[in-house]
Amino acid sequence: MESAAYLPILIQAILAAGLAGVIVGVSHLLGQRARKNQIKDSAYECGVKADGVIHTRFSVKFYVTAMLFILFDIEVVFLIPWCFIYRDFLANHISILGPVMFFLLVLVLGLFYEVRKGALEWEK
Repeated sequence: MESAAYLPILIQAILAAGLAGVIVGVSHLLGQRARKNQIKDSAYECGVKADGVIHTRFSVKFYVTAMLFILFDIEVVFLIPWCFIYRDFLANHISILGPVMFFLLVLVLGLFYEVRKGALEWEK
């Protein structure tokens, strides 16, 4: 392969690193650290000082539901390539229906397990 084929990737990597450096630099120069007269890490809402606890604690159920959403959302990402290459497999007389159905079976069994364990029930 020619090394010139990798030139756009190199340019993109340099631009991304440069942009990240500029953003971090500007944030450091103009951010809250640059202003010495403000109270650091204080909550600000409409010019009124916060009363009570600023950082409330979330229930564990919130995190479990979020992790389950991410898990099942990522599983869909694995199904998309199969949809795109299904015609190529059919043209070569290769059946991918079995592996796809096994994948979906494991996914559905995992969902039933989570429902049975009560991971999606908020009121307990």
